[in-house]
Amino acid sequence: MRRHGERIRVVIAKPGLDGHDKGAKIVARLLRDAGMEVIYTGLHRSIDDIVNIAMQEDADVIGLSVLSGAHLPLSKRLLARLDEEKMREDVLVLVGGVIPTEDVQKLKAAGVDGVFPVATPFEDIVSFIKENVQ
Repeated sequence: MRRHGERIRVVIAKPGLDGHDKGAKIVARLLRDAGMEVIYTGLHRSIDDIVNIAMQEDADVIGLSVLSGAHLPLSKRLLARLDEEKMREDVLVLVGGVIPTEDVQKLKAAGVDGVFPVATPFEDIVSFIKENVQ
């Protein structure tokens, strides 16, 4: 649990075989500019890697950047692993990238806290994080 005055810690992750990370790097830089501490995992991370990094870094937020179309299974795997590690209540889970409109509600129904398709205004991402991190 984050103590008052500490910066919000965000892990930005690129799961699976998706090799495009320009958007993830831009979001990471903009979140840093907004005063958050950001850990970027790099490309081709497994869900286990992402959860381990989030545990080691005491993350408040995990943001998955997915352009491959695998956002539903990857998100469900991440949420299941967070449940296994008893972390789900402590970590805000966000998904961004190429997310079809019809999948936004499916992701939220699965337990994703926030969904940010390509072209979401950056201010919306920052305000969502600030409003929802306890």
